[in-house]
Order: sequence, then C-alpha cells, then structure tokens
Amino acid sequence: MSYTADSIAVLKGLEPVRHRPGMYTRTDCPLHIIQEAIDNAADEALGGFCKRILVTLHADQSVSVQDDGRGIPVEIHPVEQVPTVEVVFTRLHAGGKFNKNDGDSAYRFSGGLHGVGVSVTNALSTRLEVEVVRDGGRHRIVFSGGNVVEPLARIGDTPKKARGTSVRVWPDASFFDSPHIPRGELERLLRSKAVLLPGLEVSLVVENGETTNWCFASGMQQYLAEQVDGEPLAPVFATEKYAAAGDENFPPGAGAAWALCWTAEGGQARESYVNLIPTPAGGTHETGLRQAAFDAVKSFAEHHALLPKGVKLAAEDVFARASFVLAARVLDPSFQGQTKERLNSRDAVALVARMVRDPLELWLNEHPEAARKITELAIRAAQARTRAGQKVEKRKQSGVAILPGKLSDCQSEDVTRNELFLVEGDSAGGSAKSGRDKDLQAILPLRGKVLNTWEVEPGSLFANREVHDIAVALGIDPHAPDAPDTVLANLRYGKLVIMTDADVDGSHIRVLLCTLFYRHFPKLIAAGHLYFAQPPLYRLDVPGQGKNRPPRKIYALDGAERDAALDRLRMEGVKTEAISISRFKGLGEMNPEQLWETTMSPDTRRLMRVRLPGPDAAQPVMNMLMAKNESSGRRAWMEANGALVGAEI
Repeated sequence: MSYTADSIAVLKGLEPVRHRPGMYTRTDCPLHIIQEAIDNAADEALGGFCKRILVTLHADQSVSVQDDGRGIPVEIHPVEQVPTVEVVFTRLHAGGKFNKNDGDSAYRFSGGLHGVGVSVTNALSTRLEVEVVRDGGRHRIVFSGGNVVEPLARIGDTPKKARGTSVRVWPDASFFDSPHIPRGELERLLRSKAVLLPGLEVSLVVENGETTNWCFASGMQQYLAEQVDGEPLAPVFATEKYAAAGDENFPPGAGAAWALCWTAEGGQARESYVNLIPTPAGGTHETGLRQAAFDAVKSFAEHHALLPKGVKLAAEDVFARASFVLAARVLDPSFQGQTKERLNSRDAVALVARMVRDPLELWLNEHPEAARKITELAIRAAQARTRAGQKVEKRKQSGVAILPGKLSDCQSEDVTRNELFLVEGDSAGGSAKSGRDKDLQAILPLRGKVLNTWEVEPGSLFANREVHDIAVALGIDPHAPDAPDTVLANLRYGKLVIMTDADVDGSHIRVLLCTLFYRHFPKLIAAGHLYFAQPPLYRLDVPGQGKNRPPRKIYALDGAERDAALDRLRMEGVKTEAISISRFKGLGEMNPEQLWETTMSPDTRRLMRVRLPGPDAAQPVMNMLMAKNESSGRRAWMEANGALVGAEI
C-alpha cells in the first residue's frame, strides 16, 4: 500500500463537522444544534437587546428560533469579503464572543467559546434559512449541508427601528441516532432561559398545536420554590453578587446569582448554568457553591457551639439535602467538550465560593432559627456517616490481609469518598504523600515497569510483588468478566487513579496497568472505578503587572493549552518575552503544593474515567497489542496508524 502526499486528506470549511460530528455536538438527537441557535438569542437577551424568544416546532420536523435582538450583521466582512451573516454560519471559530476584554461587549459573559456554534448547526442540516431584520430592511440567506444555496438578498423593507433574527433549521437525520427532538428537554432548556433572565418572554409553539409561555418576574427564587418537593427548612435564599470594577482577583462583572434551600426529605432540585449555558454534569462552579455553603454553615455551628463532641462536619454533610439553582458568570469559561455539560474552569471554584460565602453567612445569622435547623440537618448526616464507617471497620476486624508497607493509606473508611493513587516512582510518590488530602487519598508508589499480565494465569499473578501490593491495597481478588458484582464487596477505594508522567514511559506504565485491570479485575473498570490523572506538561510564569495583577503561574495540559494560554495573556497585554515557559520532565519535578493543585485536588484536577467499549470489542485489540506472539500484528498496526500519533516537541 503506497503512502504518498495523495494519502493525506485535508478537510476544509465545515467538512470536519460532517466527517466527525461527535467531536462537535451530541449525536443522539438534534437538540444540541438547535440549542446553539437558542443560546445565541439568549446571549442577545443577556446583553439587554432582546425581550422575546420564540421557538416553533414545525410539522415538517424543522425548528425555527426567532428573537427581537439586534440582528446578525449583513454587511460585507472586511477580511472574508462575504456577508457577515454568511461568515457566522459557514466558518468554524468565527463569532462575536472572542473579544472578552471589551467591557462594553454584549458577549462578555456569553457561553460561546470556540465560535463553532451555529456553524455546526448549519453543517448538520439539510437546509437552514436565516432572516435578519435591521437597518430598515429584511434580508434572507439559505444554506444546504453547510453551503450557500441562496445568497444573501434584501427581500423587503421594514421600519428603521425593527430588529431581529430568525433561524429555521431542518436537521439532517443521517447524523443523529434519532431525528426527534425530546420535547421535555427542550422545554426545560427554554424554561431555564426565562428563569435566568427575569422578565424575558420565552415561547414554544407546536405547529397545529399548543403554545407554552414562560416568564418569571422574580426569577430563581420563584422557580426553585416551585421545583422542590419537600417542605423547606427555611425560606429560599436567593441573591446575586458580582465583582466590582477594580477587584484585584476577578474581572468586573464576574460572579454568580443563586437560589438555595434545604429540605429534610423529598426530592431535590439542582440546576447550574454558566453564562446561561446549562451544565447538567455540574463542574467547578458547583464545587464553589458547595464550599461556600460548608464554610458558612460550619462557621455558624462553631460560633454558636452547636457541634456535639467528636462530630466533624464534611462538605457532603452540609450539602447532601441542599437544592439550588446557580447561574455563574465566568469571563473565559473552560468546558468539558463542545456540548458544555461540565465546567472545568479552576478559577470558578474561588469565584463562586467568595461571592456566595459572605452573603450566605450574613443570611444565616439574620435567620438564626432557620440556620439552626440547617445545621442540625448537617450534624445528623455527619453522625450517620460516622456510624456507617464504624460498621465497615467491624466487618474488617478479622481475616484482613496485611497492607503493603509502602502504602500511605487514608484515614476515612467511606469507600465512596476514598481514592487510591498509583504513582510512578518514589520521587513522585513522596510529593504525592506530602501534598495529598490524608483523610481521603491514599498513595501507592510503583517502582519501574509493571509486569505485562496479559498472558499470566490468575494463580501465579501474585508472584509479582507490585501486582500483589496493588490487589491487597484494593481489597479485591482477580476475577472473570462474568463474575457477580459481589467481587467488589470489599473494595477499599471508590476511585483508583493511575498517575504517571506525561511522557512515553508514563504512557507505557499506564497501558500495563490497564492491561492488569482489564484482564484480571474487569469489574473494577465496568463499575467506573478506574481513572487516569492528567498532570500538566507546561508551566507558564507570568510576571506581575502593577498592584492589581500579582505574578501568576498557569499550568497547561499540552501544547494546545499552552498556546491558548499565551494567546489570552497577549490579549491581556502581557509581553510574550516576559513569560517564562518551563516543561515538566516528570511528576517528581513538582513540589507537593504544585502536584496537589494541578493533579490531585478534587476542585481543580482533571481526571479521565476509563470505560469499557461494547461486549468483547476491546479483546482482539488488547490481544494484538499485548500478546507475546502478536509482534507481526503490532508491526502492521503501527505501520498503518503511526501517523496518528501526535508528538509533543
């Protein structure tokens, strides 16, 4: 098979989206590509330019989104030399949401990050029609499969003050598992926009059917009170707080609005948003809210001497029965994936925690009876957690294996919270031991390469010291894929985290450990207990800029994150030559504080969960990669796929 210049394909325009739609959007149904258009209308409302959003489900399976915002510009783009509305719908990484430094920008706190929103909608639609009303005219452009089929044309006159955009989308069913938009999810999405933007009128019209309208004058407080099932222990606490101009820690306007309440029983309601974008998987802004609630309730309990002797509150005790709606405004949010279901921005933890704590602590002291009920609820949760831990300890008093001497175990007996880090090398193990949370995190350092256990029989598995120590530390025995779930009954840690250097040797050790767990402990992976740590490869030292900008350290996972950070710093006015960039050769180079902040802290780290593919899908691949007699197959595979490897220079 020849390998020449003709073998290299270059995808242009919107071709990458149509070629790999799963990299840009959800492919179970077309809801997310419709949400991109809805989010654009909501961003106009957030900027104060839109009062009404109308979404229509048409009988021909198309969806239209109409707003009375400013209307997408229709003049010729100065760089692309085509109408600006065409640029928005046909160019990836194009939009009005990049200029975060412009304090007057309507999109300063928008959810858009990469400028791939409605261009993805266009790419995955059989037809897309856009009508723009602005500057006294009505303009129309039509696309098909991402390409212009009817160029922009002025189709009529309108009053000069009339403004708005209407987008009608016919999703291409071939890109989605189901062509139908889930009605319930769409309604929740539209309702959330009305909740987060008090006074905004949001309507859903089903062609030849009913119309549903949402408008919340008092926003979150009214909404949360309607969502909670049980009787709240206290009135819903709702307010907002944003950083003022001149704030030394956060950009002006960044902050949060929230509604918070506690119930002793019944269903809970928990919803969070970042710049109007729903984050159903939570993220660092929810971590900040949880931290603020814990600090405020703990402070109240200690100030009024409410804690019984021997009871130590934890964050989950305080937050276990909390219901909330949280809307954070983050200047440059970092999400997990293009679907933006989870916020990863590390700064959001401190931002939300600082904004929420003082108002909540003040509210608790102004409502002492309600605060006492909330504190008593948290104390009961802490006591129940302590009793559960004691029961586990009693069951383990007899017949327990002796734990490895090099294991630095954690203090907690709560398996759901405990974490075991398998760390490459004694040097990194020492930093991890010093920097960890001793209550929840255990460290087991590994020396050298782990044995390739793909062809090792279970009976002789423990002849290897490293494998023996790992199994004893976990508290479980080797088992077959069809073993009952009870084989994990004595598992001592809810998370098993492989933490290796970000180099070739580290990747090799990670593969060897994955081989061990896939071959001999498959239920551990199937139950979602195995994770990869993701340590940063680069550190950027940024010098201080006056009194309000002290020196900073920025960590980057790889070259792409490093370059993105440099771009942001240049936009902030930092000179590139003043930035010192260093590359970590391994985990052992990090001091305990750095390792904790970047790789181990639950608030700021990034873990990658290891999941199993479909039944037996991994078996032939793993056999080809790890079996001793498959060297010819590995060679052929590397020749065919070697070009896919991205090397860090």
